[in-house]
Amino acid sequence: MRIGETARRAGVNIETLRYYERRGLLPEPPRTPFGHRSYDEETVRFVRAIKEAQGLGFTLTEIAEYLRLLRRSGGAVSETMRVTLATKIGQVDAKIASLRRVRDDLARVLGCACDSLDHCTCGAAYLARRGRDPELEQDAILHVINGESAGNTLRESGIGGPVLPWQDVLHEGPVPRLPAAKLRELRATFLSECGWGSRRANLDGLERRDRLFQKALVEERPVVLWFEHDLYDQLQLIQILALAGESGAPLDRLELIEIGAFEGMPDFHGLGELNSEQLESLWPKRRPVTDETIEAGAAAWEAFRAPEPTETEAFLAVDSAPLPLLAAALRRLLEELPAVENGLARSEGQLLELLADGPQTPGRLFLGSQEREEAPFEGDAWSYRRLAVLGSGERPLIALKDGGRIPDPPPRGDARSFMAVAVTLTDAGRAVLGGEADAIELIGIDRWLGGTHLRPHNLWRWDGSAGRVVS
Repeated sequence: MRIGETARRAGVNIETLRYYERRGLLPEPPRTPFGHRSYDEETVRFVRAIKEAQGLGFTLTEIAEYLRLLRRSGGAVSETMRVTLATKIGQVDAKIASLRRVRDDLARVLGCACDSLDHCTCGAAYLARRGRDPELEQDAILHVINGESAGNTLRESGIGGPVLPWQDVLHEGPVPRLPAAKLRELRATFLSECGWGSRRANLDGLERRDRLFQKALVEERPVVLWFEHDLYDQLQLIQILALAGESGAPLDRLELIEIGAFEGMPDFHGLGELNSEQLESLWPKRRPVTDETIEAGAAAWEAFRAPEPTETEAFLAVDSAPLPLLAAALRRLLEELPAVENGLARSEGQLLELLADGPQTPGRLFLGSQEREEAPFEGDAWSYRRLAVLGSGERPLIALKDGGRIPDPPPRGDARSFMAVAVTLTDAGRAVLGGEADAIELIGIDRWLGGTHLRPHNLWRWDGSAGRVVS
C-alpha cells in the first residue's frame, strides 16, 4: 500500500505516519522500484493499536518504552511491564476520581438557588465575577450555615441575603493549635489527600470563606449563624465564634439560630431536611451572640485543638450554658477515642457490631450505624473511609465476602463498585468485637481527633463505663 491509503485506513494523516517513523515506533518501510514507501496490513493494525493506546491515556514515549521492554523480554510480560501498566491504571483511577469531584462541584452549582450572581457565594457566581468577592448590599444579612443543602433551601426563603456554607468536617483529620492561616493550609492538604478536590482549590475556598465572614463583621453588617446540635455543626460553630472573637470587630449585629429539635419532626436530624418555610419559622428564634457565648466558643475551640483530649474532658466540667448543645457533641467526640476494652472508636464498633449478623453492603452499614447515633455523626463517604481502615493491615478486621481486600472507597475509588461489595467480619474482627483482641495491636492507629494525634506511642483511650479519658 502507498502511504496515503495506509494513513486513510489507519485513521491518521500522512504526517503522523512519518512522525511515528522518526520516533522509531514504525520501522522505515521498504520502497518500491520507483522510490515510494510500501506498507502492509500489519502497519495499519499497528497504527490503530497506537491510537487506541493513546486513547487509554498512554503517551507516545510510554508506548515506545513499552515496546522496547517487550522486545527485550522476547514477548513475555515482564514484571517491569506489569508495574508500568499498574501505574497507568492508578493514573486512570486518579483521573476518574478527579472527574467525579468536578461532577459533584457542578451539581452543587446547578442546585444553587441564588437569584443574583453579584451577591451569591456559590462557585458559578465566583466564576461570573472572575473570582471577585460578592458585592453585599447595604445592611444585607450574611447567613452562615453548615452546608450547601440547607444553604440552598435558605436562599429560596423570603429572608434574603447571601448565604455562606461553612463546609468542613472538623472531627476528621488534623485540627491542631495553629494560626488560622496555617490551619487552613493543613485542612486543605488533608481534604485533598482524602480525594476532595485539589489542595489549591480547597485552600482558596477556606480563605474566601473566612475572609467573607470577617469582612462582614468588620463592616458591622448583620450576620446570622444557623447551626444544629450534632458534632459536625457544633465544631464549626465554635470555630466561627473563635474567629469572631479574634477579629476585633464589634459583634453587636452577630446573632445565632441553634436548634436540636423541630416541632412536628420527632426524628429531626438537621437543618438540611427543612423546607424554606420551616427555615423561615426559625427566624424569630435567633438570639444575640453575647460576650459569654464568644468566650465559651473560644475556650471550647482551644480545648478541641489541644494535643491531649483531657483538655476537652476538662472543658466539659465547665458551665457551657451559653452553648447548651455543645457538651453532648463534645462527649460524642471523646467516644471516638479507642475504647479501653477493644481499641475501637464508637463509630468503628458500631460497624463491626452490624456485621456480627452476617455480610452487609457499605450502604447498609452506614445507615445502620447512623441509626445508633443520638445525632447525625458523619456522611457516608467518611463512614466508607472508616471501613477501609478496618479492612487494612496484616490482620484486617473486615474483608470482602469472598475474602478479598476492601477496595478504595469513594471519592478515591469507584463509588458504584464499592457500594456493590459485600463486607464481612474476619476472625480477627470477631476477636476484637468479643474483647479478646485489641484493634490497635492488629491494624495500628494513625488518626487525628482535633489536636490530638493518636498513634501507638501517643495513645489515649475512652473508658465508656466510667465516662472518662484514659492515658
